[in-house]
Amino acid sequence: MEGKISVEIKENIATVSFYNPASNSFPSSQLQLLTDTLYDLNKNKSVVLIILKSEGEGAFCAGASFDELLQVTNLEEGNRFFSGFANVINAMRKSNKLIVGRIHGKAVGGGVGIMAACDYTFATEKVAVKLSELAIGIGPFVIEPAVSKKIGKAAMAEMTLAATEWKSSQWAFDKGLISKLFHTTEEMDNNLSSFSKQLASFNPEALYEMKKVIWEGTEDWDHLLYERAAISGRLVLSEFTRNALNEFKKS
Repeated sequence: MEGKISVEIKENIATVSFYNPASNSFPSSQLQLLTDTLYDLNKNKSVVLIILKSEGEGAFCAGASFDELLQVTNLEEGNRFFSGFANVINAMRKSNKLIVGRIHGKAVGGGVGIMAACDYTFATEKVAVKLSELAIGIGPFVIEPAVSKKIGKAAMAEMTLAATEWKSSQWAFDKGLISKLFHTTEEMDNNLSSFSKQLASFNPEALYEMKKVIWEGTEDWDHLLYERAAISGRLVLSEFTRNALNEFKKS
């Protein structure tokens, strides 16, 4: 089933929500829609801040759509699919608005990449994170630059090599993937509301200049992320990955 992207603008804050019935995973069409939405918001001068969230009470984001991955039959299709996550991460870093993530549940693979590409994140103790790509024969190549930028190469490697291991919300907070951690969703939302209103009241020009500072040194991502997408696009065609994906679907 196709997912959806919705935008609600209240005063000078845009809340961008994504939803997919398959644990908020992303098919390529929805990745493109999120990318387009973020670029469209760049043109809205009345918006100062973006809150990025997913809907429901289950997973925050289960990453790539396994159903669509199984449909990839050639290098071009594989490259195009993984470029979807590259497009989203580049749209987030190039946004002229600061992006605050609201993380309410588990995040896997590309979902961790989206968390890492947020400029600031609020989360609950129900959050757990995992980079499971090696277990299915690929790797978190596209999202690695964003994850490593946020938590460092050592922590990224720890997540990647322990591909079947969930990392706790406390681990993610200690490593810097989560900025603010709360016991309950209600507590998180109350604090997110207060923080966002205060941040959006600051000088928009100063916020934009700060955004540029946060993302200094990432200019090569316009090429790097697509080179990484090509690696994943090749590996997803391997017999190992096809078998692993099919076994995962059976479980």
